[in-house]
Amino acid sequence: MELQELSIISYNDFKGFLNQEFKIKFETNVTLPAVLIEATEFANNFSPVARKPFSIVLRTQQKNEYYPQATFVIEHPEKGEIPLFLVPKGFDAEGMKYEAVFS
Repeated sequence: MELQELSIISYNDFKGFLNQEFKIKFETNVTLPAVLIEATEFANNFSPVARKPFSIVLRTQQKNEYYPQATFVIEHPEKGEIPLFLVPKGFDAEGMKYEAVFS
């Protein structure tokens, strides 16, 4: 799959994929399914790029363990592969949430 260019990705690229499955490649042989559970657009407060800042939250089914913040590749059949800096946001009843912020 083709890698997406991060500088042109916007909130609109994700809002239509809420509640859909992505995959997160955490390690060479560890790829976990994840559901896009949030996409939030923020006010444009002096961002150096044309897009408005936004964030996305993906949830895996991990219950006890998680990966520390780092750059991982997320995959989607329509969006392709996107390298993102993901931060663990915490567990909820369904699994671990990871957030990526685009400023």
